Amino acid sequence: MNKLWFLLSLIFAALIFVSGCKNDDDIKPFVTTPFQLNTGDLSSPIIAEDNLLTNEGVALGRLLFYEKRLSGDNTQSCASCHRQEHAFNDTAKFSIGIHGLPGKRQAMSIFNLAWHGNQFFWDGRANLLRDQSLMPIQDALEMDETLENVVNKLKVDQQYKDAFKLAFGTEEVTAEKMSLAMEQFMNSIVSVNSKYDQFLAGLTTLSSAEERGRKLFFAEFNPGFPALSGADCAHCHSGKTFKNDLYINNGLDADASFTDIGREAVTGNTSDKAKFKVPTLRNIALTPPYMHDGRFTTLTEVVEHYNIGLTMSSTIDGALVYPLNSGGLMLDSSKVADVVSFLHTLTDYDLISNPDFSNPF
Repeated sequence: MNKLWFLLSLIFAALIFVSGCKNDDDIKPFVTTPFQLNTGDLSSPIIAEDNLLTNEGVALGRLLFYEKRLSGDNTQSCASCHRQEHAFNDTAKFSIGIHGLPGKRQAMSIFNLAWHGNQFFWDGRANLLRDQSLMPIQDALEMDETLENVVNKLKVDQQYKDAFKLAFGTEEVTAEKMSLAMEQFMNSIVSVNSKYDQFLAGLTTLSSAEERGRKLFFAEFNPGFPALSGADCAHCHSGKTFKNDLYINNGLDADASFTDIGREAVTGNTSDKAKFKVPTLRNIALTPPYMHDGRFTTLTEVVEHYNIGLTMSSTIDGALVYPLNSGGLMLDSSKVADVVSFLHTLTDYDLISNPDFSNPF
């Protein structure tokens, strides 16, 4: 029996023992233990009041996240496409589902989701993280299973019934409780200890290339003063989360070349055509390939896209029009390399080795 199952069993056995030693009038109400979320130097997270994190809920969510019985043929879990060693991302251009078929978009990273306040997925089709957690299970290209079948698989497993009892006060297994537990676990996956975080805390120094890249990253594009002009990355990848929760068209294609309408499919607004959620740049060095369609394999390609590769279209973000009309960001190869060096400082090695996020089976 693995350590997590053993711990849950001990807690459950203790609860039964205590309740058995009391009269009915003395039985205490169902109680869970608040989970202590490590927020580092980030702002306060966005946690739903009706699903606050508990040790028991997070533990159940972790089990479910790695549970292969959530898929139609019992071979694939959420973690199959969101692997810890790759910052809970998939380095395949498109993740492969249980039938050997590729998905339609590159997998997104699952960490610091407690700071996401504007829906989930590239197109924002899931309003809450709990909604997102169930969609891959039912997707024919991914796990291709029904929620009813998943519930039937788990409700005959006494260990799961015990875990649901600890988290929710009842052994009943439901899809809703599954989604709440997985939301809790994914909200618990936090990345706050990169080299850049340590630099901000005064615990380390950046190399010359990393420091030059840092300045370029945060400096605005200024064609009138080339020596002062930067890569202008912080317009979209801002703050300590390195994202802005917006959906934008980042100049990948012209209108005639749009093959994925992105956010428009959710909102129905033509002004959202080919717009996708701005992802965090934390741990970006661990998560190739890049963009919603995985078209770029290296960070150098990504930076060069914004430097000289932008394409005009009807919905391109306004912040990108200025450099596009000015002939690009004017970054030479050494400056591009410096920006890439800085992006590597956003890697959090604690995230990819933290046993609290690892496979419990």
